[in-house]
Amino acid sequence: MLFENISLGIAEGERLGLIGPNGAGKSTLLKILAGQIEPDSGAVSMRRNTRVGYVPQEAEFDAGHTATDVIAEAIAGEHLDDMERAARINQTLGRAGFTDGSVRTESLSGGWKRRLAIARELALLPDLLFLDEPTNHLDFEGILWLEKLLAGAAFASVVVSHDRYFLDNVVNDMAEIDRVYPEGLFRVEGGYSQFLEKKEMFLLAQSTHQEALANRVRREVEWLRRGPKARTGKSKARIDNAGRLIRELSDLDQRTMKGVTQIDFTATDRQSKRLLSVEKVSKELGGRTLFRDLSFTLAPGTRLGLLGLNGTGKTTLLRLISGEMEADEGRVERAQALRIVYFDQAREQLDRSQTLRHGLGARGDLVMFQDRPIHVAGWAKRFLFDAGQLDRPIASLSGGEQARVLIARLMLQPADLLLLDEPTNDLDIPTLEVLEESLLDFPGALVLVTHDRYLLDRVSTVVLGLDGLGGAQMFADYRQWEQTEQVRDSQKVEKKEASRPGAAPVKRKLSYLETREWEQMEARILEAEVALDAIRAEMQAPEVVSDGPRLQACYKRLQPAEAEVHALYARWAELEAKQQ
Repeated sequence: MLFENISLGIAEGERLGLIGPNGAGKSTLLKILAGQIEPDSGAVSMRRNTRVGYVPQEAEFDAGHTATDVIAEAIAGEHLDDMERAARINQTLGRAGFTDGSVRTESLSGGWKRRLAIARELALLPDLLFLDEPTNHLDFEGILWLEKLLAGAAFASVVVSHDRYFLDNVVNDMAEIDRVYPEGLFRVEGGYSQFLEKKEMFLLAQSTHQEALANRVRREVEWLRRGPKARTGKSKARIDNAGRLIRELSDLDQRTMKGVTQIDFTATDRQSKRLLSVEKVSKELGGRTLFRDLSFTLAPGTRLGLLGLNGTGKTTLLRLISGEMEADEGRVERAQALRIVYFDQAREQLDRSQTLRHGLGARGDLVMFQDRPIHVAGWAKRFLFDAGQLDRPIASLSGGEQARVLIARLMLQPADLLLLDEPTNDLDIPTLEVLEESLLDFPGALVLVTHDRYLLDRVSTVVLGLDGLGGAQMFADYRQWEQTEQVRDSQKVEKKEASRPGAAPVKRKLSYLETREWEQMEARILEAEVALDAIRAEMQAPEVVSDGPRLQACYKRLQPAEAEVHALYARWAELEAKQQ
């Protein structure tokens, strides 16, 4: 059983972050709340006429369809005239960053498919939106887009995510599903940072209670061993109470018994000061120069983070380093007999038809780790698998479990250099924390591609930013790269404005974020007015006018909708004034 007796309420305007270890049932709970599947027991109640949206982990679209087709199908049941329908489609795609609605879904990258899946639900103007790992496959620009969308949305949302910065920036309520809690769920008002503080306080109090309970049980067990006879009511009551305390302690011990993945990448004994040099390397792909005259050196202890939007050449550079691809110009020099371990984001190293036993690298019943034989059942337990799963096919495992299998295989290979391409996808937060510690302890060099900003900040000693147009630049950390990108985007906006025919030179006084907000304001106002008109039309419908409760519910929605339109117009005027 994944969970039982879970109780959860979502209020208007609430943005709830839902976390928990892999296998705890987060995705299952989200599907139950969204009405995708039925619970074994209990009930999910929604306020009448609540519109619910659900974005699953993997986006699926019909082959041959365009982005416009996807949104059009989503709103096919809406009562809209042709002009309203076209406006809704264009607004929705524009809001998600699409500039061409005719693009076919099969040509989209994973990040743009994720945007389209979110846009498909936004088109229905939900009151409550459920999102399962929405930052997977999104690049940094996509993550920032989603953060801004959810943080400023009028609808409520529930997000399952392992992206700690994302949770801190978006949610105003946090909940963790885990058997360690008496009710199976621990909920805190605030972002992820506040949640961690309250969680630590709770677990400390629970640990103190557990220790005190264990002492009481020890005393009662000693008393029972002396053979008390239950002849008096007082003795019988104490025996019954001792039994209750023992059962309570047993339940508490079982709940707090935590399994944590043990990650320890094996390093060689190489003493070389220089492991790999990239010298004036250039690479073109699909008619576009990804990077030009790129040079850097990797030494033991170097932890290089690769930054850039999707398609800027991060994975291509990893393949050049590993030797899978050749550079168009320049050269990659590797130390003699350099041992490289490569974590592929597509996890193509895994044969999903194999059993877990073979996937973990077992030969017979043994695994060789750091020249020591380990029974495969013990090796599996190290990655939170039990012996009963060893003969299951890898294809039947969850994404997080498959990631742990690949990590287990790679740990068997001694390495001088680790190449990690999106290793964090599908991993839960406890496993991410262990992975961070393992990478910090690894004495060799590593190159890390990840959209997990927390991991990148904590692990990288230096970052390399790629712009996908031939440019590459070293930065101290993610924040410095982000600030540089913001300045570049702002300069692009100013250049675009200045190049408009007949446009007078404008001295902008808006910040980067204000400029982005100003550019999107007209579309946001139009969308808010369409939503307001829809509520007004609903209130005038005969079936609503004659239904007191429905009319009252419409009125409650009308007031915030009107307030949003007024607020948007006021903000637009404020931004316009700043540019005068």
